[in-house]
Amino acid sequence: MIMTFIYLHGFASHPQSAKAKYLRDRFTSIGLNLQIPDLNQDDFSHLTISRQVKQVANLLPSKTDSVTLIGSSLGGLTAAILAQDYLQIDRLILLAPAFNFLSHWLPKLGDEKLDRWQSEKYLPVYHSYEQKHLPLNYNFINDARQYEKLPFSRSLPTLIIHGINDETIPINSSREFANTRPWVELIELDSDHALGNSMGKIWKIIKPFC
Repeated sequence: MIMTFIYLHGFASHPQSAKAKYLRDRFTSIGLNLQIPDLNQDDFSHLTISRQVKQVANLLPSKTDSVTLIGSSLGGLTAAILAQDYLQIDRLILLAPAFNFLSHWLPKLGDEKLDRWQSEKYLPVYHSYEQKHLPLNYNFINDARQYEKLPFSRSLPTLIIHGINDETIPINSSREFANTRPWVELIELDSDHALGNSMGKIWKIIKPFC
């Protein structure tokens, strides 16, 4: 059986982010290849979760192979969505996964800004890798709403690592997800959403899981 490892970066991030490069180097150090697709596809402005799902699905090997998806933030949500339908995905490692992210993000924008985004079609969003604001089409929101009610009922080994000081996706989001799914293990770290101060700990946790 061939084992495949794929890392899905977060929203407004990139395969050359510090987290992605760190994990790629650690996998290389133990003789494993970590695929890191660019979910921006040179078109961040028209990003949607559905586009990410389709992109990654096209990378998946045959059903006889074993795939571990590692997803950060929105990439974590995308990984969990994919795992519901693609049985070759048999393990998930989710770093601060963006479950219920609309309920956390949209109130911060406020009704006025959200209405303007809907009417004007594009909203400037800061892209952490590009280090500048890029326009994001409102269809990102329309598309994301269809994934809010997914049951995520497929049982497969799932490890969630989440910072207790996460200011973007509160730790309670992962706690609630894990509490109703006995196949999920949640590890809480003294960190924020980026988990940047905990990468060494994260590698020690996920290495045996892989």
